[in-house]
Amino acid sequence: MASTTCTRFTDEYQLYEELGKGAFSVVRRCMKISTGQEYAAKIINTKKLSARDHQKLEREARICRLLKHPNIVRLHESISEEGVHYLIFDLVTGGELFEDIVAREYYSEADASHCIQQILEAVLHCHQMGVVHRDLKPENLLLASKLKGAAVKLADFGLAIEVQGDQQAWFGFAGTPGYLSPEVLRKEPYGKPVDMWACGVILYILLVGYPPFWDEDQHRLYQQIKAGAYDFPSPEWDTVTPEAKDLINKMLTINPAKRITAAEALKHPWICVCLLAFSYTHKFAVLFKRGCRLHRFLMLFYYVLYFTVNNVFSFNISSSPKVEQSRVTDTVMKLVCVCSAQATDG
Repeated sequence: MASTTCTRFTDEYQLYEELGKGAFSVVRRCMKISTGQEYAAKIINTKKLSARDHQKLEREARICRLLKHPNIVRLHESISEEGVHYLIFDLVTGGELFEDIVAREYYSEADASHCIQQILEAVLHCHQMGVVHRDLKPENLLLASKLKGAAVKLADFGLAIEVQGDQQAWFGFAGTPGYLSPEVLRKEPYGKPVDMWACGVILYILLVGYPPFWDEDQHRLYQQIKAGAYDFPSPEWDTVTPEAKDLINKMLTINPAKRITAAEALKHPWICVCLLAFSYTHKFAVLFKRGCRLHRFLMLFYYVLYFTVNNVFSFNISSSPKVEQSRVTDTVMKLVCVCSAQATDG
C-alpha cells in the first residue's frame, strides 16, 4: 500500500537517469536498494510551489494512493522531505500509446478493442473510486513494455478530481482541447461522463489514426465538438464494423446524461465479443494506401503539434516557458521523424 513516510529517500533508493521533466518536477529511474526493484520517481521541488500547487500535489498523491488496478500506473510510496517530495510509481518501459499509434500502419479492430477495453477497465476503477481523470488522451496512456500486446496503463492524475457518486459540478476548465467534452466547453456542471467522451475520441483515433474533431481555428474546433459534428469518411471507415461505429456514437453523445458509462461500454458487443468473429484489419485499398498513409500521419502530426502548443499556453499556466518549449520541441521532432519514415515507406 502506498504511504507517506518521513524516511529519507536516499537511504532507501538509488537514483538513475532522467525519464522526463515538468515545470517543478523531474522523473528519474530509481531502484529500491533493499529489493533491487526498479521504479519511476517523480521528484517535486516543493520550495517553488504556491499554496494552490501544494494542494494539487496533495490531491494527486491522495488520488493515486486510492487507485490499485493493473491498467493504472501504481503509486508505491510517497516520501516527503524538506523542500522536496518523492512519488514512487511503477516503471513502465513501453512508451506512450500515442507513439505506438503513430508507428503502426493500422490497428486491427481486435487490437483497438483490446486496447480500449483496458482503458475502460482503468476508467471504471477510477469512477468506482470517485475519481474523474479529466485528461484522458493517448499521451497519458503508457505501455507496460515494448512487447506486442503489452498492457495499457493510465497515468498522470495531475488534473484528476474527486467526486461523490454521480455528482455534477463546475470544477473548472481543464484538459486538452481535442478531448474536451461539450459540457466542459459550455461551462456546465460535469462529472464522470467527460472521461467517456475522451474515450470516444481515443477509440476513433485508434481505428483510423486521426481525430474526429479538427480545425486549425480553436473557436471552430470547439463549435464542432459542442455540435458533435463528426463523421466516418471513406475510405478509412469503409471496412470498420457497424459495432465499432455504434460504440463511438454512444461515447460521443452530446448529452452527458445519455452518454454510455464505462460499465455499460465494457458490456457492449464490440468489446465483450472481442471481435474474434469479425476481426477486420481494415487496411486501406492498395490504390489508396500510400496517399492515405501520408495524409493520416500528417494530419495526426499537425493535430498533436497544434494541441501541444495550445496546451502549453492555455492549460499549463504554472509551467516554465523554457521547460515547456523543450517539451514541444521533443514532441515535434519525434513526430517529424516518424511521419517522414511513414510517408516514404513502401
